[in-house]
Amino acid sequence: MKTMTMNDAILKSLEDLRESQSYLDIYRHIKNKGYYTFTKGRTPEATISALLGNFIRDGDVRVKRIKTSKGFLYYLTQFEGSLSPLDKDKKLAVLETKQSYNERALHTLLSSYLKHAGVLSKTIFHEKSKNSSDRHQKWVHPDMIGVRFTKLETNAATSLFRTVNIGDAFQLYSYEIKKTIRTDYELKEAYFQAVSNSSWANYGYLVAFEISSNLHVEMERLNQSFGIGIIELKANPFESKVLFTAKTQKLDYITIDKLSKVNKDFQIFIEEVEKLLTAEEKYISATQSSFNKFCDPYLAEEKEIHQYCKDNHIPSENDE
Repeated sequence: MKTMTMNDAILKSLEDLRESQSYLDIYRHIKNKGYYTFTKGRTPEATISALLGNFIRDGDVRVKRIKTSKGFLYYLTQFEGSLSPLDKDKKLAVLETKQSYNERALHTLLSSYLKHAGVLSKTIFHEKSKNSSDRHQKWVHPDMIGVRFTKLETNAATSLFRTVNIGDAFQLYSYEIKKTIRTDYELKEAYFQAVSNSSWANYGYLVAFEISSNLHVEMERLNQSFGIGIIELKANPFESKVLFTAKTQKLDYITIDKLSKVNKDFQIFIEEVEKLLTAEEKYISATQSSFNKFCDPYLAEEKEIHQYCKDNHIPSENDE
């Protein structure tokens, strides 16, 4: 028999077994069939479990899984239509579980990541805007905005909207946030929403909690063509990754003014940025403290991050 890699042995076993199986069942099948020779003294069961998890995290379209009270069950996508009724019920249950957390819950994770990266951020609540019932508003508002201060001016005559050189003192960011991006269609819809929502900022980003790795080439093409960056957000926000960096663009003050008139939180954020940039040195500390309180809360310790994800039903690798 031709020697298989461990990944090939997993796929072959799932093909043999056809129904959804636990990692232990898959391990036993590989061992019994002799598809792979495991090294003594290792923990092959744990290795199989980790590799199965990699199929899912990497967005490999060949393998899917079901979450049950006893753990994950894995199966080949090609057998999805022929799963037993029990498995289909389990599949429905895990889909409901994955959809149970609110997209807004991801904002605190993003604000935690951004704070670590030196960016202060604020959620823009669309429902607080004028004409909030207009469904087209989602193509106008960013989900979150942010600012990075490179230096704070002490000249009281400086104005955010009137002084050319003040652009060296700060950078404004716009973020469009999604729970999942699994298909080319979802990617393009989300990406061009981010393009529309970020036209006013120095940097625009599309942020998603789950992104299929199969979309990497298309993400790169879109980034090169339109300049919006992409961030893969993690349950532990400090493990989040900038997949593609946003390109710098000039601030669009007309759109900033428009958004300020439409949304009060956006207006206050811009005003607070200006206050910090124009504050006399003796008032900078107090002004900065006020601005920090206005911005979104963030998580700093691993324990509170884990508890936050648990309370908000946000899946993490610790659940596996």
